[in-house]
Amino acid sequence: MLSAFTNCLKIPDLRQKILFTLGLLFVARVGANIPLPGLDPVPLQAFFEDQAGRGATGVLDLYNMFTGGALLMGAVCALGIMPYISAAIIFQLMTAVVPSLSRLQREGDVGRQKITQYTRYATVGICLVQGVLLILALENPGRLFPGYNVEEYGQIIIINRTWFLITGTLFLTAGTILLMWLGEQITQKGVGNGIGLLITVGILADLPGAAAQTYRLFFAPVGVERLGAGQAILMFGLLVGVIAAIVAVVQAQRKVPVHYAKRVVGRKVYGGQSSYLPLKVNYSGVMPVIFASAILMFPQQVLSQLGAALDLRFLVDLADYLMRGTVTYYAVMAGLIMGFSYFWVSIMFKPIQIADDLKKYGGYIPGVRPGEPTARYLDFIMTRLTLAGGIFLTIIAVMPDIALFTYNVPGRIAMFFGGTGMLIAVGVVLQLMQQVETHLLQRHYDGFLRKGRIRARSNRKESTRMVDTSELKSVGILWTVLGTLLVLGLVAWALQQF
Repeated sequence: MLSAFTNCLKIPDLRQKILFTLGLLFVARVGANIPLPGLDPVPLQAFFEDQAGRGATGVLDLYNMFTGGALLMGAVCALGIMPYISAAIIFQLMTAVVPSLSRLQREGDVGRQKITQYTRYATVGICLVQGVLLILALENPGRLFPGYNVEEYGQIIIINRTWFLITGTLFLTAGTILLMWLGEQITQKGVGNGIGLLITVGILADLPGAAAQTYRLFFAPVGVERLGAGQAILMFGLLVGVIAAIVAVVQAQRKVPVHYAKRVVGRKVYGGQSSYLPLKVNYSGVMPVIFASAILMFPQQVLSQLGAALDLRFLVDLADYLMRGTVTYYAVMAGLIMGFSYFWVSIMFKPIQIADDLKKYGGYIPGVRPGEPTARYLDFIMTRLTLAGGIFLTIIAVMPDIALFTYNVPGRIAMFFGGTGMLIAVGVVLQLMQQVETHLLQRHYDGFLRKGRIRARSNRKESTRMVDTSELKSVGILWTVLGTLLVLGLVAWALQQF
């Protein structure tokens, strides 16, 4: 595997793509650490430190994780890339309902570009709405963050509120549009899926802090309870086991055999070969967990706030039943995950269309008649696979809560033992490795998982001539600017420390 990383730098165009991707990810992280003008993030950070590990902030913890901590920083990119993802999901679901969008999707590149344009417009609208709501909530933090006391923590907005509402909304919208553009540029000119990499980097940005907190658990000062070697081995084994299970289920497929009948056209014989349909066990991906987590948190917040405002105790008690750590919460969570798993598969998986395509090209599943029987057979297989995938998603989703409430593991550490963040990170990293390995194997280098190939069998001069030198110069200029920003940031940090 180490040789595969070395080989990545030997291929000029792949090296250019990697450096380009790293440069744009660096720009995204800079945007996640620049506070909005007129906002003081210190009170908000102090409040979240007091609430850490209690689950009191609910869906905001999940949102802050997706933004890579930008929400707590009150940063320009505090909305993150989630508005764009929300718009993309809305249009993806609407293509199955709206006939005009469905026709656009079938028109090829032109139709997909049109849908992408609509998605960008919808992203701007969502950003404007979410930006206004976020700033209005920051003006009265107690509504957004239950338990926030202005007298104890201080005001978050320190300038004129009307002016901050206008400028803050524009800055937040511009930050999300910048992230959207960076993600599209990474997808087109870099390596991997740009949007997924932005989310993954934001999730992994808290990894050094979690590692430092883990170190303090095992090497606490004298007189403070610390964990022993047995707990360390158990935590490490659990981490490796969860990652291995996620990789196994994400990559798992049910291969349905397909045979193609022979066709004689003139003197040539077509078909006659065997293939298979790869049906993924976790077809819906991480979307059911995201939907279930977001939907389950909102009723809890609404009921608790209504109960406190109207002095209705039963609403407060009902909200307590939906808090993390209760049996009701996990039962409803499991039901929502299973429901959304089947809903997503019913929207995205089209057994009738697959059966018609197989019949059109002379393909059939052995032992199953073409046409409607094939569609029923595929639907039956996908129903069983979705059940297994939904159970797996439920187990992974509650793993951090088990570590948090059962073994008193801090929430900052527990999020790396499963959950939505771990599912997204592992899936994006697997996709990135597969794309890099494709580049390596095309040039006859060893990949990450395959060995024994001839090294550097292709002509180095020929591959070098294929690279556009102007693009290499632009990457060099980009890294020069980023290096200058990094040096200035380090100097500013050192001046603040001393």
